Amino acid sequence: MRYFFCLLFLLFSMCANALSNTDNILEELKTEISKKEKYEDAKEQRIKSIKASLGELSPTDYDARFDVWDKLYTEYKSYQFDSAYVYVDKMILLSKVTGNKPKEFHSYVKMAFILLSSGMFNETFDYLRKVNVNTLSNTDKVDYYFFLGRCNYDLANYNNDKYFSPNYIEAGNQSIDSAVAYCGSDQITRTYLLGLQGFQKKDFKEGRIRFTKLLEKDISISTHLRAMVSCSLGQINLEDNQSDEGLNLMIQSAIADIKSSTRENMALYSVAEILYKRGNIKDAYDFIQIAKSDADFYGARQRKIKIGAILPLIAAAELDNTEHQKNRFLIFLVIITVLALLVVFFLVMIAKQLKKLKVKEGIIEGKNTQLNHINGKLIEDARIKEEYIGQFFKAISGYIVKLENLKISIDAKLSMKKYDAIHTFVDQIDIKKERENLYYSFDHIFLKIFPNFITVFNSLFAEKDQIWPDEDEVLNTDLRIFALIRMGIADNETIAKILEYSVNTIYVYKMRIKAKSLHPEHFEQRIMDIKAFDYD
Repeated sequence: MRYFFCLLFLLFSMCANALSNTDNILEELKTEISKKEKYEDAKEQRIKSIKASLGELSPTDYDARFDVWDKLYTEYKSYQFDSAYVYVDKMILLSKVTGNKPKEFHSYVKMAFILLSSGMFNETFDYLRKVNVNTLSNTDKVDYYFFLGRCNYDLANYNNDKYFSPNYIEAGNQSIDSAVAYCGSDQITRTYLLGLQGFQKKDFKEGRIRFTKLLEKDISISTHLRAMVSCSLGQINLEDNQSDEGLNLMIQSAIADIKSSTRENMALYSVAEILYKRGNIKDAYDFIQIAKSDADFYGARQRKIKIGAILPLIAAAELDNTEHQKNRFLIFLVIITVLALLVVFFLVMIAKQLKKLKVKEGIIEGKNTQLNHINGKLIEDARIKEEYIGQFFKAISGYIVKLENLKISIDAKLSMKKYDAIHTFVDQIDIKKERENLYYSFDHIFLKIFPNFITVFNSLFAEKDQIWPDEDEVLNTDLRIFALIRMGIADNETIAKILEYSVNTIYVYKMRIKAKSLHPEHFEQRIMDIKAFDYD
């Protein structure tokens, strides 16, 4: 029994580790998808740079133009069918015009690859039949037989029957044998081709050994080939009922496809299909949408057919999943609401048991806080009024004494009939001086109450627009207008009467100064926020 539990624990641990590994790789795939645009921007820049080099070539430098078109074809061949077709077609036309048969056959092999990638099998065979294999380089011979073999394999997979598919597989295997014969010292290509042949022969052991060898850390292969190898090895594991490892390899293949900006791919489609079958509908839906976008962008007809077959199923499952989530959310919301109501009910019941005195103390404390705030405002207003009433009572008393002295003096001169003296005496009364004294008194009292007014006022302006009184002034007219506003006199007509200006002039002053402030929309409120002296 003890051994049984140990074995069970070991199996559970292995499953947990496999799931954890898949989740980690899946997160890596999502991260790379977020960088997809960056990788493709880099590819577009490479293409742009190659195209720019065309402009530097002489129109009669056919070999150089052919080579540049070949480079552009290479960039586009797994990225966008239409563009790749344009450049390989140029290569074919140029080869025919110059009568260069080796380059013409080389171009036919290139054309065969993109036709095969687009799912046009008959056209692929047509172009390969045009090729005189004997004129090809060994590298092109490898490609020729590889494309011929892959075309047969893809046809076998497309037919997927017991009558014709075996013949296509056999033809494909023979082509791969020919491709291997021309590999020479290129062990990486040889290993890949033998792995592909083993996979098609259902010799999974042979295929797994070959492909695993290519994925070893000490083997340097291109990102695109890594994607192809991971995809093929993933298919072997999936068909050999090792679904977790198969899924992980497919995800790794999809990551490599994204990094190499390969739009002609099947890994992401396969990942979406597997996740759909496993019930991970959300990720499956996201991935199948990207796979569809890639197939549409490249122009891969066969891929679009396969994606079109499964996309409605995944979309329907996603819709159904969304509805289920919505229903679960509604149920959860109802449960939470009921629980919340129960909590509220019990809280109310508990609250009723609290001592009324404590409740009243809370109310009184709140009221006291409000009263303290109100009292503070009342004290401020009272002190401001106290200062102004005291000062102005003193000023008015002074004026009454002056008027009394004036009356006595005039009465005396009238009794003595000294009318000219009265006129001279009246002329000596300087109303302007009296008003200046009034302003001087107001300014001093105001700054006594608001000692920081001028500094705070000017902080509302840029340095070049600040308003400072002259050395012989306490406040100037601009400052005095807003001092009156801070005192609560906001009416333009009242300010105009106090300062002996027209209402329009006061309005213009206010608008001009306000427009120059840093925050015109809050200017008047900032004025009212200027604090009086400390009353503590």
